[in-house]
Amino acid sequence: MSALRPVQSARPVGPAEPAGPAEPAGPAGSAGPAGPAGSAGPPRPPDPKRLLDLALGTLLLALAAPLLTAAACALAVRRPPGGIVVRELRTGLHGYPFTVRSLRTRRWRLDLLSRLPHVVSGEMSLVGPAALAPENPRAAAPWRQTLRPGLTGPAQLRRRSTLPWDEPELLDQHYVEHHWIGLDLAVLARTLPALLPPRTQGHLSDADHRPPGYSATE
Repeated sequence: MSALRPVQSARPVGPAEPAGPAEPAGPAGSAGPAGPAGSAGPPRPPDPKRLLDLALGTLLLALAAPLLTAAACALAVRRPPGGIVVRELRTGLHGYPFTVRSLRTRRWRLDLLSRLPHVVSGEMSLVGPAALAPENPRAAAPWRQTLRPGLTGPAQLRRRSTLPWDEPELLDQHYVEHHWIGLDLAVLARTLPALLPPRTQGHLSDADHRPPGYSATE
């Protein structure tokens, strides 16, 4: 009997063949050609209004710091009731409340300048709708909550005018719907005279915009 010979395969044994290209996964599958699931799109460009707040707000705060420090020291010597800082709850961006801290003085509108840290931190803007208390019904307007409240704005500048008390609300809404950097710069230019000692107009306020003595029954 002849010896058994090993059976030779019809095809030589070699390394495993590479698999073909995988089919792209569907919407419910794993990552496809577009990238990992849930990946973010291209980065959003910086907000010009926020860049203006950061640049100009930081500059103004640096310039006003010596005057604010002197005013704080003078108030500390006088020891006013309630301390040298006034704390007020206001409605901010997207309706979130925050506490506004300002010096307890209105000479040369130092109380306004003392709120510049809120601008740098992003709680407020240099120009925007008036900062209202949460209990104010007008603070719940959806259009008002789309922007940060401002240190100044069209409505704040017109407080001492002869407009009816609800007209500043329309000014705030018009600003929110049409604001741009040029308008912000124009409002800031008009705000500079309002920082001088008060006369008949140019008074800034973020509280009640009604003219003194105004009555809804008139």
